Amino acid sequence: MRRCAVLLAVVMALVAFPALAQNQPGFALPEGLTGQTSGYIVQLFGLLTVLAVAPGLLIMVTSFTRFVIVFSILRSGIGLQTTPANIVLVSLALFMTFYVMAPVFDRAWSDGVQPLVNEEISEQEAFPRIAQPFREFMLNNVRDQDLKLFADLARERGQTVTVDENIDIRVVVPAFMISEIRRGFEIGFLVVLPFLVIDLVVATIVMAMGMMMLPPSVVSLPFKILFFVMIDGWNVLVGSMVRSVV
Repeated sequence: MRRCAVLLAVVMALVAFPALAQNQPGFALPEGLTGQTSGYIVQLFGLLTVLAVAPGLLIMVTSFTRFVIVFSILRSGIGLQTTPANIVLVSLALFMTFYVMAPVFDRAWSDGVQPLVNEEISEQEAFPRIAQPFREFMLNNVRDQDLKLFADLARERGQTVTVDENIDIRVVVPAFMISEIRRGFEIGFLVVLPFLVIDLVVATIVMAMGMMMLPPSVVSLPFKILFFVMIDGWNVLVGSMVRSVV
């Protein structure tokens, strides 16, 4: 958790600080301010900023979106409005994301963040090293159609598609996000289908018995919960989603 927070902070510092410096005419360090001190200022700025931008970064470059969509569809399919609570589903999706993304975080830390903290490389060298593991993860999970869409849009707008023989991360991130949303809905459809069958069977039986005033959802809810528990649904669902991430 601490590595993830520091990693996100350094990424934001590397992105924001150079842009700020370029926008200031004649930007220079004040007299007596050493490079080491300025490095600490950059890191402190990133740590303060990460509190606001970490949720967005987490959603953009990780598998969090897929997990939280599937859990929300599962809850709706069972027919429970507030159980499990939102905080439970979001927390489960969050820690599953950290579990799945652990190799990516570790590689970004060892290749980019740790050498930067140890002052072995500069900020300009650290950013591509930190971004490369995330770029490779997103490219492994993005759909070719989505990637082609944003590459074509970038060309139409006169933007660069490749940087140093790598696809620009500004093209990869939106393509990856819509790919994750699509996969979340695909998995959610498969998850909710058995519950729909139970609803249809119970509704047919209730109507055949002439119980017009009894909502079928009231009768089917216990059966759907029992079905999900009997097949060890949480184990099956979580295991399948983790394996679905390349």
